[in-house]
Amino acid sequence: MPPRKAAATFTAAESTSAKSANTAGHARLRELLHRLTTVDGGPGALVEVRDRRGSTVLTSGVADVKSHAPVRRDSRFRIGSMTKPFVATVMLQLVGEHRVALDAPVERYLPGVVRGHGNDGRAITVRQLLQHTSGVPDVLDYLSPQRVLEDPLAHYDTRDLVSMALAHPPTFEPGTDWRYSNTGYLLAGLIIEKVTGHPYGEEVRRRIITPLGLRETYVPGDVPAIPGPHPRGYARPGEDAPLMDITAFNPSVAGPAGEMISSGTDLNRFLDALVRGKLLRPAQLREVMRTRPTGDPDGRAYGLGLESRPLPCGGLYWGHSGDILGYETVGGATVDGRQATVMVNVDPGGSDAQSDDMKAAVEAALCENRPSVSQ
Repeated sequence: MPPRKAAATFTAAESTSAKSANTAGHARLRELLHRLTTVDGGPGALVEVRDRRGSTVLTSGVADVKSHAPVRRDSRFRIGSMTKPFVATVMLQLVGEHRVALDAPVERYLPGVVRGHGNDGRAITVRQLLQHTSGVPDVLDYLSPQRVLEDPLAHYDTRDLVSMALAHPPTFEPGTDWRYSNTGYLLAGLIIEKVTGHPYGEEVRRRIITPLGLRETYVPGDVPAIPGPHPRGYARPGEDAPLMDITAFNPSVAGPAGEMISSGTDLNRFLDALVRGKLLRPAQLREVMRTRPTGDPDGRAYGLGLESRPLPCGGLYWGHSGDILGYETVGGATVDGRQATVMVNVDPGGSDAQSDDMKAAVEAALCENRPSVSQ
């Protein structure tokens, strides 16, 4: 059965300081947003593009499949693994304060936590957790979305999630390969808590959200609701299943690996501040941007909580993607001040092409806003 299609409508809003965008570029963005909310099966989609001249927001589809309300330009979404750059930034700030050493063993900060079934915190470093080179098994390999859907308001303790993962052997010897592992960021959150004496979310708020004035960004903990304007979040549990409203659920199941809520505006502001050195000292920013290949044929390389990808118009951009029940997000930024974030309100359940089309929309937006040679 093909994905259920939502009626696609478009709106656009430009700040008063924004220049007229390249017509062909906007046409490409509109085409990709239309694909996301028709062929790919997403109810609604949003892209926010920002550079030094201003910002543009385009939306398509609906925020609610029952009321057919449009997607608001100031919508908040669950951002899934885009939480990871926030966590990595806090960790690198602690490195800059000489409170954490990147190449120290995890055992120094979490004695006895990473043990058993071949997993050994004495052989795994903080850097390896952040770069997905630790070999620690991914908890999501053992926690199905169906289990969460059956009891969406259940609380999950981070240490219990870590234990669930560590009941299985590592995927490789630390430092010898690359494989994405949410467990590494659960452990990173625990290290931040151990070193600072505060939950990781409190440190994210104090060190990033408040200084940058991110008024639409939250670390929700056990709170199942999304504050402020937001689209409904949907999941399609099976190929032939109807859309299921999963807007309200307990995001503690994702914790420091993916529980945060934000908006296109705030994510663009955060990515810009991160890649242009407003959150980290130069030495720590260099560590974040010291990447290793992931094996992806498109040239993706992963640093510390941030990945780089080549742009089709030349150069690199830095960012991350994130998916969590009900929502998917992809964001990217360049070091010369361009940012783009794309958000969709279905996960899982879009087509296999949804993630590719979201990435293509980010790249189209960043290339559209590329400064001319004369500037």
